[in-house]
Amino acid sequence: MTKKLAVLFDFDGVVMDTESQYTLFWDQIGREYLPQYDGFGRIIKGKTLDTIYREYFSGLEAEQPLITARLNRFEQSMTYTYIPGVERFMDSLKAQGVNTAIVTSSNRLKMANVYAAHPELPQRVDRILTAELFTRSKPAPDCFLLGAETFGLSPSDCVVFEDSLHGIQAGRAAGMTVVGLATTLPAEAIADKCRLVIPDFRDFTYEQMCELF
Repeated sequence: MTKKLAVLFDFDGVVMDTESQYTLFWDQIGREYLPQYDGFGRIIKGKTLDTIYREYFSGLEAEQPLITARLNRFEQSMTYTYIPGVERFMDSLKAQGVNTAIVTSSNRLKMANVYAAHPELPQRVDRILTAELFTRSKPAPDCFLLGAETFGLSPSDCVVFEDSLHGIQAGRAAGMTVVGLATTLPAEAIADKCRLVIPDFRDFTYEQMCELF
C-alpha cells in the first residue's frame, strides 16, 4: 500500500491489559465518594484525571489530592501485560514504514511506571502522546486529531485502535477509521460503532488493516 498511514493506539486495554485493574480502583473510589453512581469505573473510562475531577468531584476539592496519591501508589503496583499479539503487530507496522503513536489519557507519571516495566515500549512507536498534551479528553477528538497533526496527515489517513466507548466516540468524531478491541467490553457492545472489532492482535495483520481503506 503506497498511501501514507498513521496508526494511533489507545494504551489501556489496547496495548496493555490494565483496564480491569483500573475498574477495581475507580469502582472503589466511586463507592467511597460518589455512591450515587453505579459502576463508576466504567463511567470514567477514557477520561483524564483532570476531567474526572472537573466533571464528578466538584465540591470535593480537598479529597482530590488524597485520591491522586492513592492512584499514584496503585499505578506503581499495577501489572503491565501486553495485549496478546500487539508487540508483533506494532513491529510489523514499523517494518512497513507506518507512522505509529500511543495516544493515551494517562499522564507522564503513570507512563514512567510503564517504561520501568517495559523499557522497550517507546522504541516500538514513533510518538507517545499523554494527557498533558491536550485539554479535552475523550470522547472529544482532540487527542487523536493531535496524533494526525503530529504526522502531518489527514484524519482520513489514520486508524484508531480503541477499547472504550469514549475512545471509540473520540476516534469517530475525529473522522478516523476505528478498530475496536473487545478486551474491555463485549464485541456486541461496540460492533455497531467500529469499522471492525477484533478480540486482540494475534490474528490481525498489516494487510488486513489496509483492506479497511
